Amino acid sequence: MTLQERPSRTSGSRKFSLLSLFEAMATPHALDRYLELVDPMTTVRDLRGEVTEIHRSTEDSLTLTIRPTRQWKGFKAGQFVQVGVVIDGVRQTRCYSPACSQYRRDGRIELTIKAHPEGLVSQYLHKNAHVGLVVSLSQADGTFELPEPRPAKTLLISGGSGITPVLSMLRSLLDEGYSSDLTFLHYAFTENDVAYKKDLEKIAAEHENVNIVFAYTEQKTGGDLYGFFGQEHLDAVAPWFADADTFLCGPPGLMKGVRSFFDDAGLSESLHLEEFTPSFATVGDDVTGTTTFSGSDVSSDNDGETLLEQAEAAGLSPANGCRMGICFTCTSVKKSGCTKNIKTGETDTESDKKIQLCVSVAVGDVDIDI
Repeated sequence: MTLQERPSRTSGSRKFSLLSLFEAMATPHALDRYLELVDPMTTVRDLRGEVTEIHRSTEDSLTLTIRPTRQWKGFKAGQFVQVGVVIDGVRQTRCYSPACSQYRRDGRIELTIKAHPEGLVSQYLHKNAHVGLVVSLSQADGTFELPEPRPAKTLLISGGSGITPVLSMLRSLLDEGYSSDLTFLHYAFTENDVAYKKDLEKIAAEHENVNIVFAYTEQKTGGDLYGFFGQEHLDAVAPWFADADTFLCGPPGLMKGVRSFFDDAGLSESLHLEEFTPSFATVGDDVTGTTTFSGSDVSSDNDGETLLEQAEAAGLSPANGCRMGICFTCTSVKKSGCTKNIKTGETDTESDKKIQLCVSVAVGDVDIDI
């Protein structure tokens, strides 16, 4: 290799040095804060996404197609991303699972968001989302994924808005040419509550190995099954379930019913699940004392709510995402005191330890570095 052919060892470091110089000149604001004044999608470090399409498949569901900026690294079917929007001057983030295949050719992601009555971000997006809206994004995260190698047989079970991560799994498997037995069992109140109904019916028509099953809990006609989950449903649509890997996401009742059945059947190791509504342990009567947010010189009487809710009630705005102990965005340092994890019921007295504010309550006096 001649000198002219040899790659420059300094080109990468020179670009890094120039970037560092520009960022230093932009102090006290990050360089991206200035770039967004020209074009919100032109960023150096921030990952953002532009809404390019909007579709409403049900009365309370909104599907957004989003084009991420160049920092996007892709995702695996079943994972989630954090979506951030500014509401009343404060950036609020929530977690949503892409519903598209991980192999989508244009690199865009498809998020279906159900408007929850108390959902700050979901309500905002339902009212304000438009083509051209730019939101902040995180890289994909989460452990709800398809195993390698792929299962010999696959059972996908979802309910309500829990359809999105398992639909992504279905679409990704089919893009891979998956040809083994595959049943997609979806629970909804009525047929009008099924997001992606036409898409699923098309998939069933185009793939002989795929069985799409709609189970309605408040409708007695027009579906494949009626009522709530039970073994009779599995026997009817996936009699081979004991030999399959099962992937589950849905509301608490469905999650509890499926988990209990698989535990009793000795099949818990073949059940993979993602909860989008947390199952909390009983807090009990041991929630007294004062919660101190020493980083802000703010204190409040402990009322038994999570530390995240107490901080917000005290006028603070700690970073947060899923609010259910999955994304770890709200992790902060507990300087002293005892806390209880309301997902597990476990208490912790270790000082200078990072805890998740959204699933932790104070037990007595607690000092949090916020």
